[in-house]
Amino acid sequence: MAGEEWEQDYLARGERWGGAVHDLPAIAGCGRVLEVGCGNGKTLAAIAANNAGVVGIDCSAAAIALARRSVRDAAHLLVADVRALPFRGGSYDAVCAFHVLGHMEEGDRMLAAGALSSVLREGGSLFFRGFSTADMRYGKGVETEPASYRRGDGILTHYFTEEEVADLFPSLAPVRLLTRTWPLRVRGTAHLRAEIEGIFRKQPAVR
Repeated sequence: MAGEEWEQDYLARGERWGGAVHDLPAIAGCGRVLEVGCGNGKTLAAIAANNAGVVGIDCSAAAIALARRSVRDAAHLLVADVRALPFRGGSYDAVCAFHVLGHMEEGDRMLAAGALSSVLREGGSLFFRGFSTADMRYGKGVETEPASYRRGDGILTHYFTEEEVADLFPSLAPVRLLTRTWPLRVRGTAHLRAEIEGIFRKQPAVR
Protein backbone atom coordinates (compact mmCIF):
# COMPACT_ATOMS: atom_id res chain seq x y z
CA MET A 1 0.00 0.00 0.00
CA ALA A 2 1.05 3.58 -0.54
CA GLY A 3 1.60 5.88 2.43
CA GLU A 4 -1.90 7.33 2.38
CA GLU A 5 -3.40 3.82 2.25
CA TRP A 6 -1.40 2.71 5.29
CA GLU A 7 -2.57 5.86 7.07
CA GLN A 8 -6.22 5.07 6.41
CA ASP A 9 -5.69 1.44 7.40
CA TYR A 10 -4.17 2.35 10.77
CA LEU A 11 -6.89 4.93 11.40
CA ALA A 12 -9.55 2.31 10.69
CA ARG A 13 -8.03 -0.75 12.35
CA GLY A 14 -5.71 0.61 15.02
CA GLU A 15 -2.97 -1.73 16.20
CA ARG A 16 -2.53 -4.20 13.35
CA TRP A 17 0.33 -6.15 14.91
CA GLY A 18 -0.04 -7.73 18.34
CA GLY A 19 1.38 -10.60 20.34
CA ALA A 20 4.85 -11.18 21.68
CA VAL A 21 8.05 -10.52 19.76
CA HIS A 22 9.87 -13.77 18.97
CA ASP A 23 13.32 -14.50 17.56
CA LEU A 24 14.57 -10.93 17.66
CA PRO A 25 18.09 -10.77 16.17
CA ALA A 26 21.06 -10.06 18.44
CA ILE A 27 20.77 -6.28 18.28
CA ALA A 28 21.45 -5.54 21.96
CA GLY A 29 24.27 -3.06 22.46
CA CYS A 30 24.59 -2.25 18.76
CA GLY A 31 24.63 1.52 19.34
CA ARG A 32 22.38 3.70 17.19
CA VAL A 33 19.57 1.56 15.76
CA LEU A 34 17.00 2.47 13.10
CA GLU A 35 13.83 0.49 12.52
CA VAL A 36 11.99 1.38 9.32
CA GLY A 37 8.28 0.64 9.00
CA CYS A 38 7.96 0.43 12.78
CA GLY A 39 4.15 0.38 12.63
CA ASN A 40 2.51 0.45 16.05
CA GLY A 41 5.86 -0.12 17.76
CA LYS A 42 5.62 -3.80 18.69
CA THR A 43 9.16 -4.70 17.60
CA LEU A 44 10.56 -1.23 18.26
CA ALA A 45 9.67 -1.48 21.95
CA ALA A 46 11.61 -4.74 22.23
CA ILE A 47 14.62 -3.21 20.44
CA ALA A 48 14.53 -0.10 22.63
CA ALA A 49 14.50 -2.22 25.78
CA ASN A 50 18.10 -3.26 25.06
CA ASN A 51 19.51 -0.29 23.18
CA ALA A 52 19.91 3.44 23.60
CA GLY A 53 19.70 5.76 20.61
CA VAL A 54 16.85 3.92 18.88
CA VAL A 55 14.87 5.61 16.09
CA GLY A 56 11.67 4.35 14.50
CA ILE A 57 10.09 5.65 11.31
CA ASP A 58 6.88 4.90 9.48
CA CYS A 59 5.08 6.48 6.54
CA SER A 60 1.87 6.64 8.60
CA ALA A 61 1.35 9.34 11.23
CA ALA A 62 -1.39 7.20 12.79
CA ALA A 63 1.08 4.32 13.20
CA ILE A 64 3.64 6.62 14.80
CA ALA A 65 1.00 7.85 17.27
CA LEU A 66 0.29 4.23 18.23
CA ALA A 67 4.00 3.45 18.51
CA ARG A 68 4.49 6.38 20.88
CA ARG A 69 2.15 4.69 23.35
CA SER A 70 4.31 1.55 23.25
CA VAL A 71 7.80 3.02 23.41
CA ARG A 72 7.06 6.31 25.24
CA ASP A 73 10.43 8.03 25.60
CA ALA A 74 12.56 4.94 24.89
CA ALA A 75 12.90 5.75 21.18
CA HIS A 76 12.70 8.73 18.86
CA LEU A 77 9.82 8.49 16.39
CA LEU A 78 9.10 10.32 13.17
CA VAL A 79 7.04 10.09 10.01
CA ALA A 80 9.39 9.49 7.07
CA ASP A 81 9.65 7.79 3.70
CA VAL A 82 12.00 4.79 3.66
CA ARG A 83 12.81 5.53 0.02
CA ALA A 84 14.31 8.91 0.95
CA LEU A 85 15.50 8.75 4.54
CA PRO A 86 16.11 12.09 6.30
CA PHE A 87 19.46 11.02 7.77
CA ARG A 88 23.08 11.52 6.83
CA GLY A 89 25.05 8.65 5.38
CA GLY A 90 26.62 6.39 7.99
CA SER A 91 24.28 7.53 10.77
CA TYR A 92 23.38 4.12 12.20
CA ASP A 93 25.16 1.09 13.63
CA ALA A 94 22.21 -1.18 12.86
CA VAL A 95 19.18 -0.94 10.58
CA CYS A 96 16.12 -3.20 10.90
CA ALA A 97 13.76 -3.71 7.96
CA PHE A 98 11.24 -6.35 9.00
CA HIS A 99 8.46 -7.02 6.47
CA VAL A 100 8.72 -3.54 4.97
CA LEU A 101 10.35 -3.86 1.56
CA GLY A 102 7.94 -6.67 0.73
CA HIS A 103 5.05 -4.20 0.72
CA MET A 104 6.59 -2.12 -2.07
CA GLU A 105 6.69 -2.32 -5.83
CA GLU A 106 10.02 -3.30 -7.36
CA GLY A 107 11.24 0.21 -8.15
CA ASP A 108 10.43 1.44 -4.66
CA ARG A 109 12.11 -1.61 -3.10
CA MET A 110 15.33 -0.78 -4.91
CA LEU A 111 15.19 2.86 -3.79
CA ALA A 112 14.52 1.83 -0.19
CA ALA A 113 17.29 -0.78 -0.16
CA GLY A 114 19.75 1.82 -1.42
CA ALA A 115 18.66 4.31 1.22
CA LEU A 116 19.04 1.72 4.00
CA SER A 117 22.53 0.81 2.83
CA SER A 118 23.50 4.47 2.72
CA VAL A 119 22.56 5.35 6.31
CA LEU A 120 24.44 2.32 7.68
CA ARG A 121 27.92 3.06 9.00
CA GLU A 122 30.96 1.04 7.96
CA GLY A 123 30.98 -2.14 10.03
CA GLY A 124 27.27 -1.77 10.77
CA SER A 125 24.64 -4.48 10.28
CA LEU A 126 21.35 -4.55 8.38
CA PHE A 127 18.68 -7.00 9.52
CA PHE A 128 16.08 -7.99 6.91
CA ARG A 129 12.93 -10.08 6.99
CA GLY A 130 10.43 -10.73 4.22
CA PHE A 131 8.08 -13.51 3.20
CA SER A 132 9.43 -16.32 1.02
CA THR A 133 7.97 -17.79 -2.15
CA ALA A 134 7.53 -20.94 -0.03
CA ASP A 135 4.95 -19.17 2.14
CA MET A 136 1.35 -20.41 2.18
CA ARG A 137 0.06 -17.08 0.84
CA TYR A 138 2.31 -16.99 -2.19
CA GLY A 139 0.18 -16.82 -5.32
CA LYS A 140 -2.93 -15.59 -3.47
CA GLY A 141 -4.55 -12.39 -4.72
CA VAL A 142 -4.04 -10.31 -7.84
CA GLU A 143 -0.51 -10.47 -9.24
CA THR A 144 0.71 -6.92 -9.87
CA GLU A 145 4.36 -7.79 -10.62
CA PRO A 146 6.26 -11.08 -10.66
CA ALA A 147 5.84 -12.68 -7.20
CA SER A 148 3.88 -9.64 -5.91
CA TYR A 149 0.21 -10.03 -5.00
CA ARG A 150 -2.48 -7.64 -3.76
CA ARG A 151 -5.01 -9.30 -1.50
CA GLY A 152 -8.56 -8.25 -0.69
CA ASP A 153 -7.49 -5.96 2.15
CA GLY A 154 -5.46 -3.89 -0.30
CA ILE A 155 -2.08 -4.94 1.06
CA LEU A 156 0.58 -5.62 -1.57
CA THR A 157 3.00 -8.37 -0.60
CA HIS A 158 6.07 -9.45 -2.52
CA TYR A 159 7.47 -12.94 -1.90
CA PHE A 160 11.25 -13.22 -2.08
CA THR A 161 13.85 -15.81 -2.94
CA GLU A 162 17.13 -15.81 -1.04
CA GLU A 163 19.02 -14.82 -4.19
CA GLU A 164 16.70 -11.86 -4.70
CA VAL A 165 17.25 -10.63 -1.15
CA ALA A 166 21.02 -10.81 -1.61
CA ASP A 167 20.71 -8.80 -4.83
CA LEU A 168 18.80 -6.05 -3.02
CA PHE A 169 21.92 -5.00 -1.12
CA PRO A 170 24.86 -5.19 -3.56
CA SER A 171 27.01 -2.83 -1.47
CA LEU A 172 26.66 -4.98 1.67
CA ALA A 173 28.26 -8.32 2.50
CA PRO A 174 25.85 -11.14 3.44
CA VAL A 175 26.58 -12.59 6.87
CA ARG A 176 23.58 -14.91 7.07
CA LEU A 177 20.74 -15.63 4.69
CA LEU A 178 18.23 -18.37 5.39
CA THR A 179 14.58 -19.31 5.03
CA ARG A 180 12.73 -19.95 8.27
CA THR A 181 9.52 -21.98 8.23
CA TRP A 182 6.86 -22.79 10.80
CA PRO A 183 3.49 -24.57 10.69
CA LEU A 184 0.15 -22.81 10.93
CA ARG A 185 -3.18 -24.58 11.27
CA VAL A 186 -6.22 -22.87 9.75
CA ARG A 187 -9.61 -24.53 10.31
CA GLY A 188 -7.86 -27.81 11.06
CA THR A 189 -5.68 -27.73 7.95
CA ALA A 190 -1.89 -27.45 8.24
CA HIS A 191 -0.18 -24.71 6.25
CA LEU A 192 3.40 -23.50 6.00
CA ARG A 193 4.56 -19.98 6.80
CA ALA A 194 7.98 -19.07 5.42
CA GLU A 195 10.11 -15.96 5.71
CA ILE A 196 13.62 -15.08 4.65
CA GLU A 197 15.96 -13.67 7.27
CA GLY A 198 19.06 -11.83 6.20
CA ILE A 199 21.93 -10.16 8.03
CA PHE A 200 24.23 -7.96 5.99
CA ARG A 201 27.32 -5.99 6.98
CA LYS A 202 28.71 -2.81 5.49
CA GLN A 203 32.38 -3.42 4.83
CA PRO A 204 34.94 -0.63 5.30
CA ALA A 205 35.63 1.23 2.10
CA VAL A 206 38.92 0.49 0.37
CA ARG A 207 41.12 3.56 0.69
